[in-house]
Amino acid sequence: MRLAAASHGFLSPTGVEIAFLLVGLVTFGAALVTVTTRQLVHAALWLVVTLGGLAVEYLLLTAEFIAWVQVLIYVGSVVVLLLFGLMLTRAPIGRSPDADSANRWAALAVALASAVALVWVVVDAFRTTWIDLDGAAAGSTAVTGASLFQNWVLPFEALSVLLLAALVGAIVLSRKAKANTATAAGTSAKDAEAGKEGAL
Repeated sequence: MRLAAASHGFLSPTGVEIAFLLVGLVTFGAALVTVTTRQLVHAALWLVVTLGGLAVEYLLLTAEFIAWVQVLIYVGSVVVLLLFGLMLTRAPIGRSPDADSANRWAALAVALASAVALVWVVVDAFRTTWIDLDGAAAGSTAVTGASLFQNWVLPFEALSVLLLAALVGAIVLSRKAKANTATAAGTSAKDAEAGKEGAL
């Protein structure tokens, strides 16, 4: 990474830095809506916006390979799988009160503590480092891809198996729900016929 000039400061942001800040605010807002909405389908769609915003941030940081991996794997696979799971389990389309929890304040406290710790670690690690976002891209796709698929291939495979297991589980739950519905309908019909015969 090419370091920017020492005269660069917070009061002279570049266009790329302003775009990075604006996209970050939109992404943060979409993430808040994702975890606060009570409509599961809307949460999945806002998750698409959140992950897409992260991909744009990676592009602004000249990490185009990571940006396209974000789009292909998370937006193109994980969210699609999530939507398939919602459809297979016949999740409610409208507002779902069961999607909320009484642990909202505990979750908020944990989220704030995690955010403060993450910001503190990043700021402390890169306190005096400035990256020139207008300069030439540093690193190559070949090096990044080789490191990713040589050192991290097992986590990728484990994630694919986990997603496959989630899809199979959604199908199993959907079939159980259909079987229970059919059994309940048959029992109701038998009870109705028995009532009619008793009345005669």
